[in-house]
Amino acid sequence: MGYDPSKWVSRREESMFEFDSSMAQVVIGVRRSGKSTLCHKVLLEHSIRYGYVNLDDDRLLGMKAEDLNTVLSCVYQLYGTDITYLFLDEIQDVYGWHLFVNRLLRSQMKVFVTGSNAKLLSSELTTHLTGRYNEIRLFPFSFLEYCTFHQIDIVGITTKADASRKSAFMDYIVSGGFPELQYLRNKRGYIESLIGAILEKDIKRRFKIRNVDALRKIANHIINNACHEINYDDISDILGISDKTCKKYTDYLRQAFLIQTLTKHSFKSKYRIRNQKAYIVDSGFQNNRENSMAGENIGWRLENVVYIELLRRCAYDFRDVYYYKANPRAKEVDFVVCDKDRALELIQVAYEIDTTKSFNRETSALIQAAGPLHCDNLTLIAFAPTRDVQINGKTIHIISAIDWLLS
Repeated sequence: MGYDPSKWVSRREESMFEFDSSMAQVVIGVRRSGKSTLCHKVLLEHSIRYGYVNLDDDRLLGMKAEDLNTVLSCVYQLYGTDITYLFLDEIQDVYGWHLFVNRLLRSQMKVFVTGSNAKLLSSELTTHLTGRYNEIRLFPFSFLEYCTFHQIDIVGITTKADASRKSAFMDYIVSGGFPELQYLRNKRGYIESLIGAILEKDIKRRFKIRNVDALRKIANHIINNACHEINYDDISDILGISDKTCKKYTDYLRQAFLIQTLTKHSFKSKYRIRNQKAYIVDSGFQNNRENSMAGENIGWRLENVVYIELLRRCAYDFRDVYYYKANPRAKEVDFVVCDKDRALELIQVAYEIDTTKSFNRETSALIQAAGPLHCDNLTLIAFAPTRDVQINGKTIHIISAIDWLLS
């Protein structure tokens, strides 16, 4: 196909593919996060001959499952009838696609599938490919991958190497990690185009919504208020739409991976479904938009980056992430990493802990939550030197944000 995967950034998700499995390999994530490149890379590096179909093409709009038989015939003509691997890119908009994929799996074909909508996984996959798919979630570049792309020295101990990492870190939390964005000077044009594609193709077209203006305003509002609880009453009052519509549109944004939600830690499900916080899938969305008016609070940007990184890491061990707040007046712990109902680590994120007030605020939140959650693995991620501190008989691991993101 003319691709040279040796020049592409290695992604940690490459290790999650199961090439000899009878299950479909399903890669899902936000548009332009590198799903197609990831699939091409692993297939080429394993010297696998495969057919490729890009279904994110307006000329294929309205295609149904029965039409995919014609596509398969064309694939055989192009790549040969002896291929045993087929890569179907952005398949979610083909009505009845699961019937076609199921038939291919029954005929021993190895199928790779990508999609830009969580609906592909949350409903259709679990309903129609029960037990027959391997899910791989892909986000834009992590900070480690960002440094690899820009050839940043991540291990050097010189003053120059340290300064280079700090400069890259500031660029990353402002500009984000979309792979194609790294080449571009006009980042705003790229991000606006990407948001437009998500709203039009992944939401408006799929869910047949009419009030796209309200959807766009909700998206902008949530992006501008990343790392905060979603206040549906306020949004519905501002936009003059019902609370039900507001919740529905917000869920569409989540399904299209524009935002990621975080649930409150509680052993009662009725409390877990309330007071959800919203994070954006990539920090590049925050500024590179028309009328963004996003604040320059580096602490919130860092918190957003840490949460997305936690989602990457927890995917390997099937762990869950929550935030913790015992009551409305209690201090909040940003993240609780859990294995089922057991808290494994409490994580607090703060850009600055140089003052006594900020240091006490962040550490006391961890100390207060350690008892109720029965967890002594306490971590404070900050833009500060890595070290351990002892407070009230508890050890808090203070970790440099750069060290943690590159670990």
